[in-house]
Amino acid sequence: MALGFFCLAIFLYLSLDPDSGYTSASAADSGKEGVEITYGSAIKLMHEKTKFRLHSHDVPYGSGSGQQSVTGFPGVVDSNSYWIVKPVPGTTEKQGDAVKTGATIRLQHMKTRKWLHSHLHASPISGNLEVSCFGDDTNSDTGDHWKLIIEGSGKTWKQDQRVRLQHIDTSGYLHSHDKKYQRIAGGQQEVCGIREKRADNVWLAAEGVYLPVNESSK
Repeated sequence: MALGFFCLAIFLYLSLDPDSGYTSASAADSGKEGVEITYGSAIKLMHEKTKFRLHSHDVPYGSGSGQQSVTGFPGVVDSNSYWIVKPVPGTTEKQGDAVKTGATIRLQHMKTRKWLHSHLHASPISGNLEVSCFGDDTNSDTGDHWKLIIEGSGKTWKQDQRVRLQHIDTSGYLHSHDKKYQRIAGGQQEVCGIREKRADNVWLAAEGVYLPVNESSK
């Protein structure tokens, strides 16, 4: 497993061998037929309305939970914006399986190994539900569980599809807006959870390294 993560990290910085079976995709490809997203893929999530990427870094919140902060990042080239798509423990999904609408997933921050998390703490700027990073490779709980909801008729998650991520424990949708931090993450925007379905809840998979789909999962 550790070797697999190491290989993913290498793929993010080196050109891919076209015969390797891995697919590298970017936001520039979004006008084409979407690449399927599978468990084990390392992706960037782009907020549809503002085009900022879901981002985290080893900086704690100064309020609320004090856990590792999660923000929206304006640039495309940043290694702190990669997230590995994982199933929840106890399910039958495995690496390479297609991710289907309605699935409960986890997103692991590739660089710090923590999980995208939410709870009832208030977010720093808007006072909505705080979204943080929590845990490690062996420490995860239901606060890391998110339901994938594909907008439209799609049944499996693809790069060019509009999606929402709804937090299982709080029912809050992963949300962002143009409210920006001034100090510890200057120029980056708040990411939070909000229980209402809004236009600011929509995300798209953008740049990433996509593992090939297991044919048996289709």
